[in-house]
Amino acid sequence: MMLDGKDVEVIASRLDEATRERVAAAVDRIVAAKDRGGRVAVVTGSGPNVHEGVTTLIAAMMRAGIVDGVSTSSAVVAHEMGGTLDKVKRCQGAAVGVAERFLPRGGEFELTLMDDATLDEIRQHMPVDMSLISRLKQAEGRTIIKAAGNLGYPMGLWLELLSQEIMVLARGHGMSFEEVAGLGADPRTMIGAGAALGLPVLVTIPQLVGGGAVGLNIGDSISLRERATRLARMLSDAEVIIESAVALTQEIHDGPFERYTGHGMWSAWMGHFTYSLEGKTLVRIDLDPALEKVYQAERAGGAVQQAIAEGLPKTKLFQVPFRMEMSGFARHEGSIPIIGDIGAVWPLIAVGVAQRLGRPIDFMSYPQDTDKGREMREFIVREVRPMSRTKMIAGLHTLITKQKE
Repeated sequence: MMLDGKDVEVIASRLDEATRERVAAAVDRIVAAKDRGGRVAVVTGSGPNVHEGVTTLIAAMMRAGIVDGVSTSSAVVAHEMGGTLDKVKRCQGAAVGVAERFLPRGGEFELTLMDDATLDEIRQHMPVDMSLISRLKQAEGRTIIKAAGNLGYPMGLWLELLSQEIMVLARGHGMSFEEVAGLGADPRTMIGAGAALGLPVLVTIPQLVGGGAVGLNIGDSISLRERATRLARMLSDAEVIIESAVALTQEIHDGPFERYTGHGMWSAWMGHFTYSLEGKTLVRIDLDPALEKVYQAERAGGAVQQAIAEGLPKTKLFQVPFRMEMSGFARHEGSIPIIGDIGAVWPLIAVGVAQRLGRPIDFMSYPQDTDKGREMREFIVREVRPMSRTKMIAGLHTLITKQKE
């Protein structure tokens, strides 16, 4: 699934000229960084990053040597453990005998539509109510594609239980949850690609709450301080940082160990590892027009920096809902805001960088509301497999053996 010239034109037509120019500027910065041997990190949120195929594209860019590290949300890790996207049949839970106190608003219950091999592996490690599955298959309902795992039976429940085991293994081996889970994940996921290539994939601290028990167990696998330090080292190594449809990034790109914005000053003073955003490129893909307004205000006369220097409330000053990440981003000299749909922006960035670097990408995303986007989502459901506990345990044994040698 690759973009041809016509595809590029069609997708580019969904963006205005200013946005296309920003995309081109981002491509220039990424290519220049890679030509110098620099590294590129991506900070992703969940939601549209999964549904638009962006996380699967980022994994492909990792395999192509374009992306060198990723931070993401616990929800994305949970979905990638389930295969990223899956098909479920939604039925009324009460009609198949599920107690109403368990059901979400609307009373629907989901059956994960999976092949026999996947179901057989789950049954080796968890009791599965085959009678419930039979009732769900026979009940009236509708089939949809959605982010994998989550509320689907038995996949969602299986991932919640498996996450507890992964957390214990991670703590026992001095690893993060993401590293251990990645050993059993499909290599077309970000956690799977990270494990296969030895690249960091880490959930950020603001994004730990998500994915049910998966998020809790990710949080319990390593301390907050170690997680913050690992993230800081990944961002320190990166020359370009791309933020994709994610909130609360002030606590990511200029978190507790970053000096340029001042937040990490006392950590540096006390001898902790810190880094600086100075000289880096921050690319942010976002639909919020307020980001552009604040960015332009800073470029026009340093209004954001002045507000901070004078202790003024930025929300009232700019008359916009001022999200915290706008402050550090707008003030940073190397920032590039791209106000547009990530489903259109990401494939243009990927194909632009891949062509100029001569590094083919073996998967391409498309806006999900297009014919090729719908084909892409079917491809992910069909080809990107749920993680395997058997494969994960084998991967851990291989790591232990190498460490002993």
